[in-house]
Amino acid sequence: MTSAASPHLTGGSNPLLISGRVCAERAELTPRGEFVHGCAEALARALEELPNTVTRVDLDMGDVHFMDTAGLEFLDVLSDYGRQRSLTITTSNWNGQPLRILELAGLDTSDPLRSTTDQVAPATAAGSSVVFLERAERLHILQEEVEQLRQAIASRPVIDQARGILMATHGCTSDEAWHILRETSQLSNTKLREVAAAVTAGAETNGPPPPPELRTALQRALARRRG
Repeated sequence: MTSAASPHLTGGSNPLLISGRVCAERAELTPRGEFVHGCAEALARALEELPNTVTRVDLDMGDVHFMDTAGLEFLDVLSDYGRQRSLTITTSNWNGQPLRILELAGLDTSDPLRSTTDQVAPATAAGSSVVFLERAERLHILQEEVEQLRQAIASRPVIDQARGILMATHGCTSDEAWHILRETSQLSNTKLREVAAAVTAGAETNGPPPPPELRTALQRALARRRG
């Protein structure tokens, strides 16, 4: 048996496939790909194909490489399925980014379904929604952290250039140049990357000088370091 999330739902990046087999009263499911929009629907279809004789469902998550809030919905579908049919359901081999999401969501990484069952009020949609929203908010925080890291990585070259310019122009060390840039950013209420870009642009032949407020903040930061 195989179930797949439609490419138009997942964006086609790495669509989820769920393969499985049934041995006596036990079903083994293996999701592969990403837990994004559409994954819960793929899971629901896979579960519908299981025979009524199944009393246990085990999922191997080792080939799941990425998940967002849709992955939490995936877990909710599993939990509801097991509760409605009084089945034993387990998930194992979580790793990488999906494991980090479970940690951020406050779930038991060895058995996230147990966490889901314990935290949701019995058979109340409202309780389930509250828990889901709380997890989604935690995931949103993680996504913001990841985006900030991406921006920092993208900003690194221009910041390094600006540090080099300050070191050559004012005879300061690399650490001193870094502190000057940070202090200029704080004094002018300007993002560090914008400060670095202005310093770098101003050092070019016929380059534009930094804006007045930025230039004043930079002079103050340099003066403090000299003092």
